[in-house]
Amino acid sequence: MRFVFPPIRRSRNPLVRALSLVAGLAVLGVLLVFGVVVLGVLMAGGIVFLAVRQWKLAAARANGTAAAQPQAATARPNEPAVLEGEFVVIEQNRPVHHH
Repeated sequence: MRFVFPPIRRSRNPLVRALSLVAGLAVLGVLLVFGVVVLGVLMAGGIVFLAVRQWKLAAARANGTAAAQPQAATARPNEPAVLEGEFVVIEQNRPVHHH
């Protein structure tokens, strides 16, 4: 089952056609202006967010806190940061058997 809109009945009156064209252009203009405003707000918010983040990172580096070095916060001071796991060397021309 398909939903079909009824055919659009266009007015023959040129004044009504001109007014509908102007109204359509006005709606498009409002949507365009709204989109530009939203884009501007998002860009300004992003710039403020990045500026605050950089300011905090610079302050943390100046104070020598752990926030400036996120790798050191997860590893213990005397242990190297090692990723543990089991590895199997796969040769080029041999089939692979998973265990």
